[in-house]
Amino acid sequence: MRLIPTEDREQMTVIQWRDLMVGRCPCLRLLIHIPNGGLRSKSEAVRFKRLGVHPGVSDLFLPVACKGYHGIWIEMKRQKGGKLSKPQKEWLEDMRAQGYKACRADGAEEAIGILENYLNL
Repeated sequence: MRLIPTEDREQMTVIQWRDLMVGRCPCLRLLIHIPNGGLRSKSEAVRFKRLGVHPGVSDLFLPVACKGYHGIWIEMKRQKGGKLSKPQKEWLEDMRAQGYKACRADGAEEAIGILENYLNL
């Protein structure tokens, strides 16, 4: 039986790819993770909300204009079994309405393909 990597593991693979590719495509250094999710204590959740954390914000953001978009947002999911929450769907829709490419990626391989296509690599 083949284990399906966690969403965190998949995202770490994307960031490792970014680090390897930044010499070929320097703008990839701008690809960042938005630390919006995770389990938090009630007091920490309240503090983060006051700091501006917003439910549904995508995991990865590349603020590089390309192909008529202002940048690209990627919501990472596992290769199998990951589901978008209502706030995640709304965030992706809102970002598209603002001129960003915004999509879901099921696993690192799909996310890397999306980024390669976006940047014409």
